[in-house]
Amino acid sequence: MSATQADIRGVLIAVTEGRLLLPNASVAEVITFAEPEAVPGAPDWLLGRIPWQGWRLPVLSFARLAGLAGQEREYGAKVVVIKALGGHPKLPYFALLTQGFPRLVTVSETGLLVSDDGRPPPLGVRMRTLYKDEPVLIPDLDSIELLIRDALDRAA
Repeated sequence: MSATQADIRGVLIAVTEGRLLLPNASVAEVITFAEPEAVPGAPDWLLGRIPWQGWRLPVLSFARLAGLAGQEREYGAKVVVIKALGGHPKLPYFALLTQGFPRLVTVSETGLLVSDDGRPPPLGVRMRTLYKDEPVLIPDLDSIELLIRDALDRAA
């Protein structure tokens, strides 16, 4: 089965109580979780900052941000470095805590269905979908980036 022009490469990211689907191009790197440096006064979903290629990346718990889970397992966790889209010079990347290694997938035009249960999506979620009959969340990277910038500004 060959990929068609309408297919996109995606990355499935496991978070506590959910899975995220992102375009492959938005992921810069996957690294092993290391305890982040705390950001005093930050919300509980902003776990802190980690060093990465000369940057101090904010690391967030998507599960906490979206209200999926109050706690996340850190043992064996990975960190997915995301390319920020907002063009802010001080925040070209941010990181998400993930449970395990993300998985590359090919998403066909018919392989992703909107899952509308009538409820508004959680904070940080653009939409709920089904990928191969499994529920996945499409994160709202723009709003997540704004939330991170706001949280860092307030904590400064």
